[in-house]
Amino acid sequence: MTVANPVPNVTLDDGNSIPQIGFGVWQVPDDECFTAVTSALTIGYRSIDTAAIYGNEVGTGRAIAAAGVPRDELFVTTKLWNSADGPWTRDRVFTEFDASLDRLGLDYVDLYLIHWPRPMREDYRTIWQAFTELKADGRARSIGVSNFQPEQLRTIIADTGVVPVINQIEVHPDFAQTELRRVHDELGIVTEAWSPLGQGRGLLDDPTLARIALEHDRSPAQVVLRWHLQIGNVAIPKSVTPHRIRQNLDVFDFELDAAELDAISALDTGNRLGGDPATFDVG
Repeated sequence: MTVANPVPNVTLDDGNSIPQIGFGVWQVPDDECFTAVTSALTIGYRSIDTAAIYGNEVGTGRAIAAAGVPRDELFVTTKLWNSADGPWTRDRVFTEFDASLDRLGLDYVDLYLIHWPRPMREDYRTIWQAFTELKADGRARSIGVSNFQPEQLRTIIADTGVVPVINQIEVHPDFAQTELRRVHDELGIVTEAWSPLGQGRGLLDDPTLARIALEHDRSPAQVVLRWHLQIGNVAIPKSVTPHRIRQNLDVFDFELDAAELDAISALDTGNRLGGDPATFDVG
């Protein structure tokens, strides 16, 4: 039996909405994904984020099918892995999208993202044109991008007049992306944070977070997720541990004050954990 949780929705530029906390499955093997996604849906998550390159769309789809949650209550995201192994045409985009739908066992996805911009090749412009067609025919209810920088965002908007509803980027207190988030606000794009907890690489051991967590009787991870919520981000934390999956959703009954938000934002070092979108090419 599933349990509803009071996760607020964020309204997207196209009128659709996304839960502000979702469940990410990056690095979860396909044979473990069924259990992890089932746990998340049972606890109350309604947004699930996967990608073709993760290799776990099948397990994700099986969990969705078995969960008994009405499809219109779910928000399912997947991503196009726009690899460099050949030219990207409209037909190739459609073929890759159909393959993702088949693996997920779905008739449509709620959000389809271009995984990387690869600006050195400019394929993203052709891909985005095809995405607008997927949006028009309803099989991708919303379309967006991941890891895009301001120049690429402005280019695809100028090309098509269609604004990506989301840019899913690396954001956490150690890499706050303040300027890019400002551009998102200007353009009407929602910021969605991948690796919102900094991949566990020391961020959660920070003494500032430990102090704030102690004051609220929360974990440092919950404090970081609360920071994301209060600055307006959508976040997709990942875990395969049931109590952490539950804990990551239990962030709606406390609030950080302005001084605490400022203290967390001051942790920003500008250091990325992932690839630099300006130079990263997809193999």
